[in-house]
Amino acid sequence: QVQLAESGGGLVQAGGSLRLSCTASGRTFSPNAMGWFLQAPGKERELVARIRWSGGETSYADSVKNRFTISRQKVGNTVYLQMNSLKAEDTAVYFCVASSIWSSSSHWPHWGPGTQVTVSS
Repeated sequence: QVQLAESGGGLVQAGGSLRLSCTASGRTFSPNAMGWFLQAPGKERELVARIRWSGGETSYADSVKNRFTISRQKVGNTVYLQMNSLKAEDTAVYFCVASSIWSSSSHWPHWGPGTQVTVSS
C-alpha cells in the first residue's frame, strides 16, 4: 500500500511562487515515476509534470514549461513542484501521483488527496 501526502498549497498573488511537496510512504513503495496533476474547477485532471525516480528525467505540460520545476529527493521519498510566475489559470487542486512505469504518462495508480492552489489576479 502506497500513501501520498501533499503539502504547500495556498493563496498567492499572480506572479508569485509556491512550492508543493509530496511525501510517499508504504512498505512496498518503489516508484519509477512520480508526478503532479492539476484539476481546475469544471475541468478534467491534467498531468503537468513528471519525473523519473532513478535518473531524474523530467517532462512538462506546455502550459507550465519554464515556470514549474519538478524535483525529487530520494531520501525521504519526497517530490517537489516549484511553481513560479503563477497565473490565475493555475488555480486548481494539485495531486501528487506515483507509478511503477515511466514509459507511460497515463498510468498513475497512486494518488494523494490533493492540495488547493489559488492564484489571485
